[in-house]
Amino acid sequence: MTGRENAAGNEDAEHTSRRRVTRTRWAAVGAVVLALVFAGTAAVASAGRDSGSAASAVPSPDSADAGFARDMSVHHQQAVEMSFLVRDSTDDEEVRRLAYDIANTQANQRGMMLGWLDLWGLPKQDAGREPMAWMAAADGMDMGSDDGMSMDDGSTMDHGSGTDHGSGTDHSSGTDHGSAGHGAYEPHDGSLMAGMATKTELARLRDARGERAEILYLQLMTDHHKGGVEMAQGCVRLCEVGTEKALARGMVTAQESELKLMADLLAARGAKPRA
Repeated sequence: MTGRENAAGNEDAEHTSRRRVTRTRWAAVGAVVLALVFAGTAAVASAGRDSGSAASAVPSPDSADAGFARDMSVHHQQAVEMSFLVRDSTDDEEVRRLAYDIANTQANQRGMMLGWLDLWGLPKQDAGREPMAWMAAADGMDMGSDDGMSMDDGSTMDHGSGTDHGSGTDHSSGTDHGSAGHGAYEPHDGSLMAGMATKTELARLRDARGERAEILYLQLMTDHHKGGVEMAQGCVRLCEVGTEKALARGMVTAQESELKLMADLLAARGAKPRA
């Protein structure tokens, strides 16, 4: 066998291995998503019972419970928007399936959280409060605890926005999609909370097609999930309504699983998450 044939054989083996890992990730993500759908239905009903049991069971407007429900609803809405954008920009079935799963799951979760705010008689928007202000109480807490942020790939919560989305090469421009001390995130260019894409990045995603759109979507959604996991971990620590804490834990499990899948999908395209 020639050197060229050996190289080709190695490439085929690597591709097959990568596809096998991706299929395993899909199985894990699918199981988590199904569990969340069933758990979410029970959570809505349970939250309704909790809120009606006594006046003291209803969270206050400035509570972590209310803040998380409001802010995560906005955060989820952008994930749904980005997922629909990429579904119209590529024919790749893996990315389209992931986008569908994210859009469906997060739209359902958004409905749950807005429903809780209705049940509690609280506003869905509060113009007088900064996004993520409810997380300020977590500022001195130990992030190395069991409920803290722990990414298997060792990545941090800071993500540059100047990435070359076609090649996966990083060119940091100072844009921070991550945490600036929980409640201290500085909104900019339409990015209201940790992990949210800017208006400029959303416009870039609308214009992108094919593999360029896939890579950009996967990179933006990776940032988005990391910010979402941080917020959900904040609710696990600070929220008092048991059903909401359970939903937040489920979000962490599902989105960390999807983060692994997105890393595999990026690697298959010769790209990587933004540093």
